[in-house]
Amino acid sequence: MPDEELLTVPEVMARLRLGRSTVYALIRSRHLPSVTIGRSRRIPASAVREFISRQMAEAA
Repeated sequence: MPDEELLTVPEVMARLRLGRSTVYALIRSRHLPSVTIGRSRRIPASAVREFISRQMAEAA
């Protein structure tokens, strides 16, 4: 999607109310897809929404 919103790690931390190391652990474990642009890590907003949906489904 060309208009996909890309979030920074601090933005994802705020949305999920998680710490920095937890967000990076989710990225490393591929539970939260991300892209690297230069030296910056970005997470698609849709990936965050899908992650939340998966977590809700598993909790149900």
